[in-house]
Amino acid sequence: MTFGITYAMIAILLFMAITFIQSGYDKVMDWKGNVGWLKGHFAETFLKNMVPSAVFIILVLEAVAGALSVIGVIELLVSGGTDFAFYAACLSAVTLLFLLLGQRVAKDYDGARTIVIYFIPVVLLLSWL
Repeated sequence: MTFGITYAMIAILLFMAITFIQSGYDKVMDWKGNVGWLKGHFAETFLKNMVPSAVFIILVLEAVAGALSVIGVIELLVSGGTDFAFYAACLSAVTLLFLLLGQRVAKDYDGARTIVIYFIPVVLLLSWL
């Protein structure tokens, strides 16, 4: 693997770590605010009664994806291995797909478009791995 690709993979892993750890932290620190806003967001959908459990599932996925991303950076730097980077990218893709599904169900097409912006580097990382 070339140094350029390794540095690019580290950059994407750091991007994913920052994105998911901050998002998870926000959910923990403002649980009521997030759940309250999302209850309104999904009020007209089949998800309206599942918001707290869905937010918890997303929180866990984000926390694990963020942690795997950090471990992936360390693994790349220490040994050049990519196992944790691959796990991080896979879980990040799953997490973003769940978020995309939620935005589409809520008919928040601008929000869905934003998720795609995050999805592109994850797919790029998966293609390198």
